[in-house]
Amino acid sequence: MTAPARTRTSDDLIRAEGPVLAHNYHPLPVVVARAEGTWVEDVEGRRYLDMLSGYSALNFGHRHPALIEAAHRQLDQLTLTSRAFHNDRLAEFAERLAALTGLDMVLPMNTGAEAVESGIKVARKWAYDVKGVPADQATIVVAADNFHGRTTTIVSFSTDETARAGFGPFTPGFTIVPYNDPAALEEAVDENTAAVLIEPIQGEAGVVIPDEGYLTGVRELTRRKGCLFIADEIQSGLGRTGRTLAVDHEDVVPDMLLLGKALGGGIVPVSAVVARREVLGVLHPGEHGSTFGGNPLAAAVGIAVLELLETGEFQRRAAELGVILRDGLTELVGKGVLGFRSRGLWAGVDIDPAIGTGREISERLMREGILAKDTHGSTIRLAPPLTITAEELRSALGTLERVLG
Repeated sequence: MTAPARTRTSDDLIRAEGPVLAHNYHPLPVVVARAEGTWVEDVEGRRYLDMLSGYSALNFGHRHPALIEAAHRQLDQLTLTSRAFHNDRLAEFAERLAALTGLDMVLPMNTGAEAVESGIKVARKWAYDVKGVPADQATIVVAADNFHGRTTTIVSFSTDETARAGFGPFTPGFTIVPYNDPAALEEAVDENTAAVLIEPIQGEAGVVIPDEGYLTGVRELTRRKGCLFIADEIQSGLGRTGRTLAVDHEDVVPDMLLLGKALGGGIVPVSAVVARREVLGVLHPGEHGSTFGGNPLAAAVGIAVLELLETGEFQRRAAELGVILRDGLTELVGKGVLGFRSRGLWAGVDIDPAIGTGREISERLMREGILAKDTHGSTIRLAPPLTITAEELRSALGTLERVLG
């Protein structure tokens, strides 16, 4: 019989995973047992400052009191009905999310990948029903180095061979163009294009920020050519970049938004497709569904998340503290940092390969009490909770300087 988790060491628990858990991520060797705000604690009681926030799923920190209270309150009332019935929390969630984003209708799902898959289905249905594309001929234009999830359809248009190799045959209907290349996008969009699907900021690629005007250009091009603009804001949205959405930096309103991660407040998986009425209105009863999508517990937590965002406090914090992050990283350029890209409380930091890989730097940071994560090569991502203090942020930057020295 295995011992209770709390009596086993981190090393014991990591070894125990090997025979019974399939591989997906390559986690750092830390076993988190408790968390509060910006801090987590492992089973031995060591504390770490969380500078990753669950890839932006924890924008409001761990166990934010308002979100925990909303979850507890709902747990005492109702958790699941499925969409076979209505529930008393879903309408308010949809109303508030539509109002926050400036769009009309909401399709609630669970995970980010489900939101992307649902967005693809809706875009194709719109192309056939509204645009008049011949049956089974609709295409969607995407960007190289994208990350939208790991389902078989989504990896079909990935350019990351680690995500693709061994998982074919792949789903057709996608055209890949370079990111941040308006000319390539213009050439790729044709009469059968249902949509252009991009991340306003590419997260997995290393927090790649397009040139000023790129998103405005995508919006103008899609209008002119009669296709949809789908913005995947699953990582970049809901306060992370200093605005509610990353597209807000160019005052762009896409036809469809894909949201997730922070929408669940770090408590339950919540995602959504949010779109104009004439886009989501193409779905009819029975054509799409999700047992858990829009469940009362998810809706209650989602409402509490939206209430936090409606104040604008977290967007302001991300913008103001983002200046500290940017200035601190600027000081490190030439001191182990080759360059970086940041917007709000989100940064991709390119480490000098002579000092270490991104994985090695992340492990050194972990040993110093900072949790961050590598992406490709020698790049690490920093995305602390929006509740982080200026003092904590400066301390993390100081620790990064030390491990690079």
